[in-house]
Amino acid sequence: MAYTNFTVETDADGIALVTWDMPGKSMNVFTAEILEELNAIIDATVADAAVKGVVFTSGKSSFSGGADLSMIKSMFSFYQDEKAKDPAAAAQKLFNLVGRMTGLFRKLETCGKPWVSAINGTCMGGAFELSLACHGRVASSAKSVKIALPEVKVGIFPGAGGTQRIARLTDAQSALQMMTTGQSLTAARAKAMNLVHQVVEPDQLISAAKQMIKDGLKPVAPWDEKGFKAPGGGIWTPAAAQLWPAAPAILRRETSGNYPAALAILKCVYEGLQVPFDTGLKIEQRYFTHVLQTTEAYSMIRSLFISMQELGKGARRPAGQPKTELKKIGVVGAGFMGASIAYVTAAAGIPVTLIDRDIEAAIKGKGVGEGLVKDSIGKGRLTQDEGAALLSRITPSADYADLKDADLVIEAVFEDREVKKAVIEAVEAVLPAGAVFASNTSTLPISGLAKNSKRPADFIGVHFFSPVEKMMLTEVILGKETGDHALAVALDYVAAIKKTPIVVNDTRGFFVNRCVFRYIHEAYDMLIEGVPAAMIENAAKMAGMPVGPLALNDEVAIDLSYKILKATVADLGEKAVDPRHMQLVTDLVEREGRLGRKNAKGFYDYPPKPAKKSLWPGLKDLYPQKKADDVDVAVLKQRFLATIALEAARTIEEGIVTDPREADVGSILGFGFAPYTGGALSYIDGMGVKAFVELCEKLAAAYGPHFQPTALLKDMAAKGETFYGRFDPYRVAKAA
Repeated sequence: MAYTNFTVETDADGIALVTWDMPGKSMNVFTAEILEELNAIIDATVADAAVKGVVFTSGKSSFSGGADLSMIKSMFSFYQDEKAKDPAAAAQKLFNLVGRMTGLFRKLETCGKPWVSAINGTCMGGAFELSLACHGRVASSAKSVKIALPEVKVGIFPGAGGTQRIARLTDAQSALQMMTTGQSLTAARAKAMNLVHQVVEPDQLISAAKQMIKDGLKPVAPWDEKGFKAPGGGIWTPAAAQLWPAAPAILRRETSGNYPAALAILKCVYEGLQVPFDTGLKIEQRYFTHVLQTTEAYSMIRSLFISMQELGKGARRPAGQPKTELKKIGVVGAGFMGASIAYVTAAAGIPVTLIDRDIEAAIKGKGVGEGLVKDSIGKGRLTQDEGAALLSRITPSADYADLKDADLVIEAVFEDREVKKAVIEAVEAVLPAGAVFASNTSTLPISGLAKNSKRPADFIGVHFFSPVEKMMLTEVILGKETGDHALAVALDYVAAIKKTPIVVNDTRGFFVNRCVFRYIHEAYDMLIEGVPAAMIENAAKMAGMPVGPLALNDEVAIDLSYKILKATVADLGEKAVDPRHMQLVTDLVEREGRLGRKNAKGFYDYPPKPAKKSLWPGLKDLYPQKKADDVDVAVLKQRFLATIALEAARTIEEGIVTDPREADVGSILGFGFAPYTGGALSYIDGMGVKAFVELCEKLAAAYGPHFQPTALLKDMAAKGETFYGRFDPYRVAKAA
């Protein structure tokens, strides 16, 4: 029988090699068609007496990344449609749908013939769950091999037998750690955890897998053998008595109870290890069905899986623009930010010229890349040769003429209009026709900077976040005259360096910084009210933020906040800023000399390592302090999330952000807005716009007019609308 996505070749020893190689796709993914074909392959190999065993592998450089977007989307769409008709029946149908992959993998596991998974490259999610159902697993020793069950990162958990098989192959603590964090394992680590049987050289992968079958691999999973005991003895042992009471407490410490899927993993393992394997699968199926019905799962999958992939693949790229072949990039400004931009560009295989005022400064900038390469080599992420090749692509220079053949030039110089004006003029004097100029400004409007350009249609903002090599988001900012060509080139560049772009229209602070400073300014309000600083930081983290607002302000620098406030007053007048905020940062910077982490003194003190940072004791002397018992932590959490979500809603109302996917993805990747909400706008949609408006009105009455809901929000509340309904990005795309 011929298959669309698989080839099956049986050798003289009776071993069938099943190769998964989906046509037209860079990576194999699970779809309904894949499940149907795999089911047919299991039936065919079982029925063929000549087949003694099966080796399952990938024909691509990676094994598989798991489920396809369309499969995930269809599951949620199906449930939402059915729920409107009959909620109970919808839940039952969802339960049956969830069990399809579980049942197929169990069928493979109990088919009576040995299957070996030969893992090359990335093997994640459902692909690793399929591998776990095989009787043998061999992994390539190549550096590209990454094995993981990362579902918890997008609001769900391994629901095709993963929680039951992992917990029966390795000890419960390691199983929980792997699944509740979604961590990636190397092949060697997976073998040490007993999750794969062998690690071999890449060219020996298939032969080693076949040899397992020739050596008499039993077609029976360990848990299907009589007398099987889970590693460590299961639940009722002295070791388990220490693990299980602590596990929920540790999880709550790490997640503040915000992630239903993470808690479901604990329940699946704890309950599943006390019953026979097939009953454990049913337990997992029930919890998975429950989690799929939560707002958190729906919102996280939409933003962190579907929207991120769509934006990364160019959802906002203008139609009709040819793909740019980037042969050379210029970066002007070899400070830490510019040097880091040059590094990620070179790491993507693109030659880059790094310009500064003199060659010594440019060479010093390349040194930033040298430090990052050294660190990567030390951690085994790069070989010496790869590191040397990367650095060879960075050319330091003090001569603007070296940019005469650049496709794109990014300026990353000091945040000063006159300095940037001089750079724009110097670059444009040599830049070829059709090349694009991008500013990495974080505070200055792009349209204003473009007034210094002779070619504003090819002038755009590309805003990176620090540290550039780690932060996955890039803001692409359109000036009033920016053309489609410049936007296409910028998005092609962001895709080349493997970052996720959001496209925003021009405004002070763009999108991310507007939201970030609302977060920080709410903390200023709380400090001024006398809320203890430790409560402010802890409440923010309990709300789901990765870093407290005071710690975040230290990272971005308090003196930068001071400069931004002063610039805002200069441009918009004194009423544009809260005078109490101005007084607070003025006192910290000018009177106390507390600039943030950069001078080891900010809202926190930063003693020499290994000592940890701690809140500056002097904070409690700035304002009369409230007693902790008089402060409602739940309200603090609401204030943080609501003030950021309100600012995101304002950017939509003002036309700064036009696609709700970008507000959600930008808020999570840009500054870590409570990922379990799915992002700032999904937070509003998740609770309902009407409920959000009521919350804001309540907060405005108690904490100030900045919480007043906008006209757009009131209109949406009255009409029962959502952001994803009113500003449906798919409807807009179809219309275009």
